Amino acid sequence: MTKVNFVILAAGKGTRMRSAIPKVLHKVSGRSMLGHVVAAVESLGKAKKIIVTGHGAEQVEQQFKSPTTIFTQQKEQLGTGHAVQMAIPALCSDAVVIVLYGDVPLIRPSTIEKILDVVTETTMGLLTINLENPQGYGRIVRNGQQEITEIIEQKDASVEQLKITEVNTGVLALRSTQLREWLPQITNNNAQGEYYLTDLVAIARAEGVEVISVNPESATEVEGVNNRIQLSQLERAHQRQLAEVLMESGTSLADPARFDQRGELNAGTDNFIDINCVFEGSVSIGNNVSIGANCHIINSTIGDDVAILPNTIIESSVVGDRAVIGPFARLRPGTELGSDTKVGNFVETKKAVVGKGSKINHLSYVGDAQLGENVNIGAGTITCNYDGVSKHKTDLGDGVFVGSNSTLVAPIKVDKGGFVAAGSTVTIEVPSDSLAVGRAKQRNIKGWKRPTKKEV
Repeated sequence: MTKVNFVILAAGKGTRMRSAIPKVLHKVSGRSMLGHVVAAVESLGKAKKIIVTGHGAEQVEQQFKSPTTIFTQQKEQLGTGHAVQMAIPALCSDAVVIVLYGDVPLIRPSTIEKILDVVTETTMGLLTINLENPQGYGRIVRNGQQEITEIIEQKDASVEQLKITEVNTGVLALRSTQLREWLPQITNNNAQGEYYLTDLVAIARAEGVEVISVNPESATEVEGVNNRIQLSQLERAHQRQLAEVLMESGTSLADPARFDQRGELNAGTDNFIDINCVFEGSVSIGNNVSIGANCHIINSTIGDDVAILPNTIIESSVVGDRAVIGPFARLRPGTELGSDTKVGNFVETKKAVVGKGSKINHLSYVGDAQLGENVNIGAGTITCNYDGVSKHKTDLGDGVFVGSNSTLVAPIKVDKGGFVAAGSTVTIEVPSDSLAVGRAKQRNIKGWKRPTKKEV
């Protein structure tokens, strides 16, 4: 099998982004632009990647270190041809080389494969696209036989050439031996005074090598980013694509334009997602799940027949079948809800394992806790898990009932069937089937009079 070397250009400063962050590290759908390109490449196998860095090289290298990645710096920005020249020492001698761009994030693996497939000893591949408005792009020049003869950058194009709608995307593929031989022939005799990688097309033709064009599935694949406006436009376009994939798989969206997926989202069928929901990291959703408006779900697994009510946050948690959560609930990392559980409004959990059928209906904090089956937590209950130095665990057995406005001072255990009276502060273990009352004795003072304001 032919070796493939990927050269990814990521040296640009991105002045128009007006940011201290390297342009290629700005995110689309929760992943850096360069991360999208690297992911597409890696999905095709463990091929060598040569990333050409420049501005913010240390930040880029820190994020993308891997055994199959080599970094090389372009210290002077002298054009795309010069950038690729920086990668030459790292190329395998007998490889096919494909040039990609760190600020063109949404190229599909299938498109990369198509362009690689056309490369032979006598052919090179070029990714082109027809645009209604080709402003700013280099034009593809063809002869009478419709063969590609050269690429003319817009600033160097004649009036007639500017009418051409087929444009260069910058992505090309050829043999490494050819790239080594032809790159030194490129000059900077042009309007920009730069070394254009696109000049390889004319050189290839002069050497008798045919240039074969390949087209992407959509224009989104080849859209680059130079400023935050373009970044936001690409974000929305990609989100629309993700929304359509989700809907095609069996999930209904109240409004695809108000849906955000920032990672991997796997969903079953017959789900409904209301407006303004965000899914981040790795999220898995079962079947027949309803998610209300304004929810944020991060790195979590949601079972079947779950109802997540509006304004709920779920992070690094597992939710069992038929659970009901929210509204305005927050499941913090380490929460595990069993089947048929309920976490109601203004409830916060953290490292809480909640058994089947248990309920924390409202206005409570349950952290570092183990709840058995069919436990009931009354409103305003708090597990006091932190003593100022260490975290401690609360353990509630099956069938425990905790009355409203109770405070459970961990480490604490309430055994099976235990009952905590409302308003209690519990500091010692409650045996099975026992009632714990931890509050001051009530006194009623006869003849007591309300205080009154003193006249001045």
